Amino acid sequence: MTTRYFAETAFLADGWADDVLIEVDAKGDIARATAGAERGEAEPIAGIVLPGMANLHSHAFQRAMAGLAETASGPGDDFWSWREQMYRFVRVLDPDQVEAIAAQLYVEMLKAGYTCVAEFHYLHHQPDGTPYADRAELSRRAIAAAKATGLGIAHLPVLYNTGGFGGQKAGDGQRRFLNDVDGILDIVARLRADHEADPDVRIGVAPHSLRAVPPEMLAATVAGMTAADPAAPIHIHIAEQVKEVEQCLAWSGARPVEWLLGHAAVDDRWCLIHATHLTEAETAALAASRAVAGLCPTTEANLGDGLFPLAPYLAAGGALGIGSDSHISVGVIEELRWLEYGQRLSHRKRGVGAAPDRPSVGATLFQAAIDGGARAVGRATGRIEAGARADLVVLDPDHPALIGRRGDTLLDSFVFAGNTSPIRDVMAGGRWRVRDGRHADQAAVAARYRTVMAALLT
Repeated sequence: MTTRYFAETAFLADGWADDVLIEVDAKGDIARATAGAERGEAEPIAGIVLPGMANLHSHAFQRAMAGLAETASGPGDDFWSWREQMYRFVRVLDPDQVEAIAAQLYVEMLKAGYTCVAEFHYLHHQPDGTPYADRAELSRRAIAAAKATGLGIAHLPVLYNTGGFGGQKAGDGQRRFLNDVDGILDIVARLRADHEADPDVRIGVAPHSLRAVPPEMLAATVAGMTAADPAAPIHIHIAEQVKEVEQCLAWSGARPVEWLLGHAAVDDRWCLIHATHLTEAETAALAASRAVAGLCPTTEANLGDGLFPLAPYLAAGGALGIGSDSHISVGVIEELRWLEYGQRLSHRKRGVGAAPDRPSVGATLFQAAIDGGARAVGRATGRIEAGARADLVVLDPDHPALIGRRGDTLLDSFVFAGNTSPIRDVMAGGRWRVRDGRHADQAAVAARYRTVMAALLT
């Protein structure tokens, strides 16, 4: 059975178009997208249609601690002191709480224009570090939250084994994260067995970082994942902090991105999260590798990470996407806005993210993020065309920021104008998940989340 929708204006894979007939099949895929069509009996879409965005980096449980780490812990307050607060927070979470927090977050993501998430999932074990009877228990809870809310998910079980470069012993705060290669590949295998035929679930893997995964384990994990699925997404934290770069140099004589590109076959399956601190040579090499730079501007600002070298990376043809990471903010608009604003503050120039052949900053960054995001999650999303998932975001044309806008100017206004979201409706996997700004289950999801927070904050 095919359902037909009609949009007066839509952003298709080859650009803006009017009078677009979008046909969605029973699997939730787009069967056809035809511009210049007659409406006929198709259901009208009341607004401007964009492809859905992939959120390429998420630690769902951290949504519950957003705003709780903003009291300075001293003059040296930084990423590393924040991490200690996060370790204390994560010690008490149980599976029901993990699922409830993820569901709340995923509702927020859908309302904010994300239709798929890459869940970088490193919370695996019981508070004392003992595995659950099912090693994949907490992964299953995150996937269940995505299924219940309608958000597509690329679930990435994370290998975390050591506490620092050179095989340093992990600390007590990391005991819920720790696995060896066999343990993480076992989780991957269990999830693949359950979800291999599910069009809304993709399973990949994430070696946490070079400091948490020794070289031999990195190689074995990538080899194991590749044997199971040669196209599976592979994500890794890299070069987020100056201290991390300095420690990597002391350990190996190379910077993190330099070391990774020299020791792993990095290609378009890979997503390098943050990659904040790069030399000119690393920037060019990362772009040439075809990997995606996973940028999380609101979290990177919140943690004081630094700024990605956006202009030279784009000039070199590099791919990028956006993620909300620690979820101090959840929204396509704010991530894209601060991706550009950080550059403007650093360079004291405007229009840093514009392309030579596309002067619209909003359109350039939006296009880059939907393309890179889709690649990073290993899903056919981010495009309104035959064969793609029917992931659609509908903007209200009567929103004050969008009135009278057309073409790329509309995307400029979407990203940079106003403080209220113009997103009206969201379809994910061929089903309307958000209507008139509301998710169908948001009240029930919020009630469970309130119960969790009441328990956590007592």
